[in-house]
Formats: sequence, structure tokens, C-alpha cells
Amino acid sequence: MLDDRMATKKPETGSFETQLEALEMIVQGLETGDLTLEESLSQFEKGVVLTKECQSILNTAEQKVSMLTNGSLAEANLNDE
Repeated sequence: MLDDRMATKKPETGSFETQLEALEMIVQGLETGDLTLEESLSQFEKGVVLTKECQSILNTAEQKVSMLTNGSLAEANLNDE
């Protein structure tokens, strides 16, 4: 059964790992089939929000890595000349 705290808890902005863990708990709860239709819909909505927040965090991290990598490559090219 889904943790009662998770059933009523709103998704919060936090670390990627925290949000992913919350999303995994929601998925586990939905997979058990023990929730009512209303509870399932509520959890699904929270899962969608968490998924979007996780994707946003990943996109930001990807942009940072890309900027750092491109900056490092540009610096390396200048040093080679």
C-alpha cells in the first residue's frame, strides 16, 4: 500500500534524487492496484508534475555540461595554437 504521507503530500521542489524517489513511490503505489480511482488519479497527477520537474532539472544539468564541455574544448583549442 502507498505510504499515507505520500498520498496527501504535494510534490515539492527539491533535489533530483528526492523527486525521483517520490516518483518511484507513486509508481509503486499505482502498480499495487490498492488505490481507489480517485486516489490513483491524484497520484498520477502528482507523478506528472514530478516527471516535469525532474525533466527540467535534467535539462538544466545537460545545458551546464554542454556549456562546460564547449568551454573546455574552446580553451583547449586556443592552447593548442
